[in-house]
Amino acid sequence: MGAPVYLNVYDLTSQNSWTVWCGIGVYHTGVEIYGCEFAYGGHEYGVSGIFATKPREAPGAVTYRESICVGETDLTPQQVQQLVQQMGQQYKGNSYHLLQTNCNHFASDFCMQLVGKPLPPWVRRSGMRAGRVARGLPL
Repeated sequence: MGAPVYLNVYDLTSQNSWTVWCGIGVYHTGVEIYGCEFAYGGHEYGVSGIFATKPREAPGAVTYRESICVGETDLTPQQVQQLVQQMGQQYKGNSYHLLQTNCNHFASDFCMQLVGKPLPPWVRRSGMRAGRVARGLPL
């Protein structure tokens, strides 16, 4: 039996309380495994923007919403750390982009590597739509 992997979802805005019923919202996400939560954020340096926190205690002006068990992984804690280091080459702090390379993109990629599943569509939906609009594509 593998280690459980959780997606921790946070509200970035209080308006989520009245928009979530129609399937949209603005969320921050982190992936919890082995008692540590990994997330991605931006900074001005060309080094990894992936950071670790206590589960369900993301920094900043976010409000914890829920945890979703996305599956189990057979990776060891050491293999997870190696994966985080490898992913840090792609997810550098100065590569963060609000619509194209954000915490939800990282969390989805990390979940794919750990359990073979991306984020649930309702978490990704707003970012995907905003990204399409920014690129001039239809919703």
